[in-house]
Amino acid sequence: MTIRTAVPAVAAPSVSAAAAPDEAAGLPAGGPVSPAEVPADPAAYTAAVETAARAAAAYYANGESDLDDDAYDRLARGIAVYESAHPGEVAADSPTGKVAGGAATGDVPHTAAMLSLDNAFSPEQLLSWTASLERRIGRPVEQWSVEPKLDGLAVAARYEEGRLARLITRGDGTAGEDVSHAIGTVVGLPGRLTEAVTLEVRGEVLMTREQFERANAVRTEHGGAPFANPRNGAAGTLRARDREYRVEMTFFGYGVLPLAESGPELTGKLSEAPHSELLAYVSGLGIHTARETEVPPRALTGVEAVRARIEEIAALRPVLPFGIDGIVVRADLAADRDAAGSGSRAPRWAIAYKLPAVEKVTTLLAVEWNVGRTGAIAPRAVLEPVEIDGSTVTHATLHNPADITRRDLRIGDRVMVHKAGDIIPRIEAPVVHLRTGAELPIVFPEVCPQCGSGIDSSEQRWRCVRGRDCRLVASISYAAGRDQLDIEGLGTTRVVQLVEAALVSDFADLFTLTREELLGLERMGETSTDNLLAAIGAAKDRPLSRVFCALGVRGTGRSMSRRIARHFATMELIRAADADALQRVDGIGVEKAAMVVAELAELAPLLEKLIAAGVRMDEPGATPPAAETEESAGDTGSAAGGPLAGMTVVVTGAMTGALEKLTRNQMNELIERAGGKSSSTVSKRTSLLVAGENAGSKRAKAEQLGTRTATPDEFALMVADFPGSGS
Repeated sequence: MTIRTAVPAVAAPSVSAAAAPDEAAGLPAGGPVSPAEVPADPAAYTAAVETAARAAAAYYANGESDLDDDAYDRLARGIAVYESAHPGEVAADSPTGKVAGGAATGDVPHTAAMLSLDNAFSPEQLLSWTASLERRIGRPVEQWSVEPKLDGLAVAARYEEGRLARLITRGDGTAGEDVSHAIGTVVGLPGRLTEAVTLEVRGEVLMTREQFERANAVRTEHGGAPFANPRNGAAGTLRARDREYRVEMTFFGYGVLPLAESGPELTGKLSEAPHSELLAYVSGLGIHTARETEVPPRALTGVEAVRARIEEIAALRPVLPFGIDGIVVRADLAADRDAAGSGSRAPRWAIAYKLPAVEKVTTLLAVEWNVGRTGAIAPRAVLEPVEIDGSTVTHATLHNPADITRRDLRIGDRVMVHKAGDIIPRIEAPVVHLRTGAELPIVFPEVCPQCGSGIDSSEQRWRCVRGRDCRLVASISYAAGRDQLDIEGLGTTRVVQLVEAALVSDFADLFTLTREELLGLERMGETSTDNLLAAIGAAKDRPLSRVFCALGVRGTGRSMSRRIARHFATMELIRAADADALQRVDGIGVEKAAMVVAELAELAPLLEKLIAAGVRMDEPGATPPAAETEESAGDTGSAAGGPLAGMTVVVTGAMTGALEKLTRNQMNELIERAGGKSSSTVSKRTSLLVAGENAGSKRAKAEQLGTRTATPDEFALMVADFPGSGS
């Protein structure tokens, strides 16, 4: 919610008489709002204020609001628009003009007010605010500070001679709640600083995605309802006392100010230094800040640089391990902040540029049970349509039956749905406090939804006992696909014909089809028959990596199939490998190794048929692994001495020029034949990013990490001596 955002104070800000929340920024109250969101009359206004007050009170009491962030923001903006048109009707409990919407309280006075932030929702509003700020101070802002707006709970941590003495929530901005009992559960907030100084660090307490999953697992094990999302988890956990279990959270410092006992030298330093220098100082004391993340704060000159940085942070949002709901822009220099001053609710020298909501509350209408090509039975949530991050979401992943049980999901539940970037929407958890009692348990299938056979429920992911035979058409179509055997002319319709005519029982039977058999099928003339037989014949010579991928071994995909093929070089050696040998392949752990061994045993009859049909069973350019030594352990069989030897390469965007016709899979094959390792994720280990047209978040992340970047044409020159067809 907008109501929970806090901003650090370097020194006690001047607090003027109350102004409308956005008046100082020169923005329309609360940003864009549709007419339908503005109360139509006094009765509707009163109801809206009551709803907002109830939601804010629930959020600050235990993190359990009836509204998601976006719904609350829209409600508050509608209230603000109504009040601007009817100034004589403003209710005393209206959330506008108040820190935390007027809901939070506390009995520990703050050293300096912990204010909220005004919001900007578009580049135009941001430009209007920066111009307004520069008019107010009578000069251009010399330097801006830009950093992520973390999605958690604002707190103040007081240190006495370097020792963490007290932890206080923001409360109503003037006083907060003492939550010192949580000390020791918050990562990034050390018990002792690297210097014996007395000061107050302000920041955000949140749960990372990993901490959230772990917290819900522990919470449900102890009979509690799962948290709806990481933000609510942090809010509820920070206040919880006397639990029989502990839940870990993370602190991000974003500001520092002196206390009465800090001394004149430190007080002067903290009051006069630029915000960017203060963050560096806080980090040096051992406090965790956003400086250590993939979206570190930046000190920038000019509004265009600010806008560019906003775009960079927004592009990285989907891959961050913690939630952000915007970007904070502030005047970096103390002199500019002092000249701008503050209103009663927010400083005039900082603003939050809000990003589109990536999570909403909607209703779980049903659960579908879909059977994949390997016989895996996967549940999928059917949702009441909801707009999230610019698209309408009607379905979300549910992973497996154990996940449904752990989250205690029920049909009719109000659920928190998360979506970011291109990530498949997922259900975080039910919003338990919104249950009415009419919700129904989710019924798990007793037989395979596809064929009616039994179900193997011995693993977390359930599977039809017929395995691949259950979805024979899908299994054969996958094997014949472009990134596997690439059999042109063998689409799903033709596969159905072959299966119904009992000509194939697996994809190995494709290689024994005769001209007469194909001519006997409907709509198969001589030309199409000859073309299909030629395509099947060409598929016999695909490299081992393609053949292995066509098998559809559970726990592997295109990238892993290439790694396995290049490591072992031949199918014979892959089949002979035990779990220990498979773990020497990059990315294969204990569980996956055991699964691959079991899968290959199950696929033995199919493999024998492929070998008998003359299908190629080796990987060009790869050499069998030597006897395992300490030096050779982990070798993945990459081409020694190639132009990409020792490099990890990521490809993003549309390829052009000589690489234009290559699929992403063929690009990855090319990388590995040239001695490199292909990857789909940019990280500190990435050596090179090949960035084509419309490259997005991966380019931004590479720039932030200082990773080398090449255009498709530049990369084509690097690997010019290696064929790129992948056939």
